[in-house]
Amino acid sequence: MAADMSTPEQESKVPGYVSGSSPEYALYEVLKDLCANNAQYFESHDNENGLRLHGAFLALIDHVESVKPAVDFIRVSASSFDFDENCPGNGYASFVSVVDACIRHGVKLCKQVCINRESFFFRASYYMREVEACSHLLASLVTCLVHLRQLMEWSEPGELFPAGDHSPQELLAKAESINQYCFYGRCLGFQFCESVQIVLKAVSIAMASYSDVYYGEGGFVSRATNSVWNGGKYFMDPELRARRIVNISQYADVQFCKSFWFLAESEVMQRLPMMVCPALIVNKVISIPPEPLEHTRADGSTIQIPIPTVHIGPQPLMVRLMSAVRREGMVGEAGNKSDTRPPSPALIFHCHGGGFVAQSSSSHEPYLRDWARRLGVPILSVDYSLAPEAPYPRALDEMVYAYCWALNNCHLLGSTAQRVVFVGDSAGANLNMALALKCIELGLRPPTGLFMAYAPVLVSFVPSPSRLLCLMDPLLPFGFMMRCLKAYACPKEDKEKLSECGTSVDETADLAEADCPLSQTESVEAEPAVEAVEGNFGVQINESPRTAPGSVSDTESFEEVSESDLAALAALSVGGMSARQHMQPEADQITPMRYVLDMDTDSEGHQIPVLRACPGEVAEENVIFQVGQRVDGYGIQERVSQMADSLASTVSSSFSSLLASKASSPSNSNVCDTCDTPRSAWSQLDALMQRSPTEEFKFSVPRDPYLSPYWATDEVLQQLPPVSVVSAQFDPCLDDCVMLAKKLRNLENNVTLDVLGGLPHGFLNISLLSKEAHEGSKLCVKRIMALLKMESSPDSSPEKSP
Repeated sequence: MAADMSTPEQESKVPGYVSGSSPEYALYEVLKDLCANNAQYFESHDNENGLRLHGAFLALIDHVESVKPAVDFIRVSASSFDFDENCPGNGYASFVSVVDACIRHGVKLCKQVCINRESFFFRASYYMREVEACSHLLASLVTCLVHLRQLMEWSEPGELFPAGDHSPQELLAKAESINQYCFYGRCLGFQFCESVQIVLKAVSIAMASYSDVYYGEGGFVSRATNSVWNGGKYFMDPELRARRIVNISQYADVQFCKSFWFLAESEVMQRLPMMVCPALIVNKVISIPPEPLEHTRADGSTIQIPIPTVHIGPQPLMVRLMSAVRREGMVGEAGNKSDTRPPSPALIFHCHGGGFVAQSSSSHEPYLRDWARRLGVPILSVDYSLAPEAPYPRALDEMVYAYCWALNNCHLLGSTAQRVVFVGDSAGANLNMALALKCIELGLRPPTGLFMAYAPVLVSFVPSPSRLLCLMDPLLPFGFMMRCLKAYACPKEDKEKLSECGTSVDETADLAEADCPLSQTESVEAEPAVEAVEGNFGVQINESPRTAPGSVSDTESFEEVSESDLAALAALSVGGMSARQHMQPEADQITPMRYVLDMDTDSEGHQIPVLRACPGEVAEENVIFQVGQRVDGYGIQERVSQMADSLASTVSSSFSSLLASKASSPSNSNVCDTCDTPRSAWSQLDALMQRSPTEEFKFSVPRDPYLSPYWATDEVLQQLPPVSVVSAQFDPCLDDCVMLAKKLRNLENNVTLDVLGGLPHGFLNISLLSKEAHEGSKLCVKRIMALLKMESSPDSSPEKSP
């Protein structure tokens, strides 16, 4: 019988915890009364604003009368889809909460009109647009509820995924009348908690403004100027912002998604954690050269882990080591003997999110720094290769390689790795669960526990109620989500489109092989001399190892290089948008490694990056590393001064690098990769009409358990370690999390589920900006501690919340 690690009486006290939504029937009647009162007041007005206000209030009354029976039907049935009574939450219940939030928004707005309508300063035109927007919003929600009822009829009792052969097209073909614009205009983020609403509005304005730079015509200066000007317009004109966001989410290619999300990789954003986050003693980027890796299994046999080569060939694999304390054996810390602690018995193996196409460990530093201090455990975060250049299964292959390398070299990470917990959010959670399944198949040492935050465990658009939330999600719009799934899943019919996106696909590789998981690919050619039995993984198992896992590599290693030095070099490059891409040499440049990055001073006193000869000594095994910039001794004045000094040059270099990358990318040809819109038509983007969402589903995804872990067999799932899942009330992946938790519970696995109220998908990335998101981050730390079987951190106590 599975032991539940949750304590419901304690979790109910967590801010934002979903304790069940009580019916708010009274508010519906209050809204109708307020609308009737306002409609009667403006009935005698003969000006345009008065007439439109009168009509908007009457329409709002009609929509309230229509939505009440529809939401009541969903409300009564929603609880039957919960994980259990102590953890209510599912896509149906989330839509009920969305409707209730809309009603509360309408009541608040109508009260403001009642109070201010007789004032001399009453802004009739402003309130007219607000009331009309609220009316359109409620009308769209009525349409959503109708289709949710249809979806409920397709599903078995308690099942959030429909049964039978019902396709997404069948449901969404009836939902073409849903007006998405109302979700991104004046009512943007109305369903989220207040602190999150502010963040989402800023992100939406930034997205719309950045699209002017990305798709604008003319030179860099003119596009940047127009972006700044239009940023003000998008702030002042919510309708213009809504049109732009909906249209770019439906028409923009995946390269726009990548470039926008990679803004978090700019030097300005990388300096932000150093200024506002806890400083870490150890923060290093380690490069693992693509060398044959041999791992000893628990039964004493050895397994040859192949070098990841699919799609883009062998490449160095970047991982980031983070620790709040210095420990014995840590890479690069041999000369620091003071305040060195024994190796930790635990290790966090982290995989970042980003829709499989963007972000890195650097963009997830804000919450990882906090976790490192609260847990007191080394964190190793993997920077896997990203789609569409490196679609499935490249990232999974790299995760297997990185995990075995970490176990072999745990002494370099300041850990004995007695307890290893896989931690991931979003796409990273999917990869970590797939990695856990690989460990079971290959006989590798399984993790001690598996922590997953808002995880998509079904990588295909199976229609579920929570996935319809992406129609109103500013952080994960509908079109963005679909393109991320297509870019990663990479079905055969989309192979030809990858070249239009600037994809680097190995032309010598078989397309069928590129679509298959690693279990169907051949072993690496670099290991032909070993006689072995080839397993499903395509790896070689040998009872007597050729080389001891701890042997010294023949590959020379770089000396320490500061993060600021690498950032300076990245600013000079025009080859990519990610800082991680600048750190990865081409395959033919990997060996011999004879140069290291250094800094020199020019005639004007400015630091410039230079290359100098490497002394040629062999350092730690299989390791190249850079030291994260230390700011422990910096005061706030020094940090602000340093930030101000580099702000102008950083913004200029960041935009120049992004635009140069975009200009050199084949994705910026005269034809978009996702539609037939000419390049010149992008200037008229705001005038385009909303496209039918069914066009996004014209692709199929194989039923592969390593691509969609939900499809793993019961026999395999029963062997998983304890699993802790955290999701959010308005997360499009909520139903994935609920259904996975149910499946594991039915198999008597040790599993917990937490659903946090008022938060969106990706709330960990905004934990510095939202109190509720920060509380959610602390709950994640608590769950990880439970998986590590830690009452508190062994070396540093969790910090108390302010």
